[in-house]
Amino acid sequence: MDQANAQHLLSVKCDLGEGPLWHPSEHCLYWVDIEVGHIHKYFPGTKIHETYQLGLSIGALGFREQGGLILATGQGFAFWDPKVGNLELLINPLAGKPGVRMNDGKVDPSGRFWAGSLDHSGNGALYRFDPDLSCHQILSNITISNGLDWSPDQKTFYYTDSADQAIYRFEYDQDSGCIKNRQIFVQIPVDKNQMVPDGLTVDIEGYIWSACWDGGKVVRYNPLGEAVFELILPVSRVTSLTFGGENLEELFITTASTGLNPEQLDKDPLAGDLFYYKTNTFGKPASFFRG
Repeated sequence: MDQANAQHLLSVKCDLGEGPLWHPSEHCLYWVDIEVGHIHKYFPGTKIHETYQLGLSIGALGFREQGGLILATGQGFAFWDPKVGNLELLINPLAGKPGVRMNDGKVDPSGRFWAGSLDHSGNGALYRFDPDLSCHQILSNITISNGLDWSPDQKTFYYTDSADQAIYRFEYDQDSGCIKNRQIFVQIPVDKNQMVPDGLTVDIEGYIWSACWDGGKVVRYNPLGEAVFELILPVSRVTSLTFGGENLEELFITTASTGLNPEQLDKDPLAGDLFYYKTNTFGKPASFFRG
């Protein structure tokens, strides 16, 4: 299997960097530091890095057609515009569920925002938040809802439950936003290395790139679920990734430092930083929430 090494891009020392997303007109990368409630914004061309503190956990973000962001937060779904700074809380599917927080999310090709929750007791869920501001529970009995994306032909939905060590594949109906026929796409064996599938993205060839928490790498799978390429990072906790840059050929990768003891941090000095790799393929442009 071919391998390459990712390059260090930005020293940011996130606790739990996640959910990177490239904004096509702003020419910059957004991502979150989940538990400390930070939104990061980085312009590779000018190397300007901005950080916003929202005061609550943020599991994922998406762009809105009307401007600003849609967020999956510790208080549910919300709108936020960095130009205004006003957080508008919308609906909270986590109300009455202590110890549960939102995790990864993404806007689908029809402008709906999908985000899931993390509950170590197995009572998490995957939600779909529609442009009419209605919220629908799509999956239940989820432990660590994680990476998700859609195939280029918009017929397949890929979804990770990290606790299952699995990436699943579903049939996806773009018009209704419904999924069915769940199948295992990739099953990561449980071994002494404890590598866990985390965030993912799909390129224009239909190949799936999966970040490996405690694996120190990104794995690219073909549409049959066969690993064909590994991107090696100098950190263990690789969390998520997205394509960006002018031609969407650069891969931006977030990482985490959370849970590492002082000895591990000494061995992992770049934990929590941002990395990149110029690929020989291209990503799909981000979809925008239509509400």
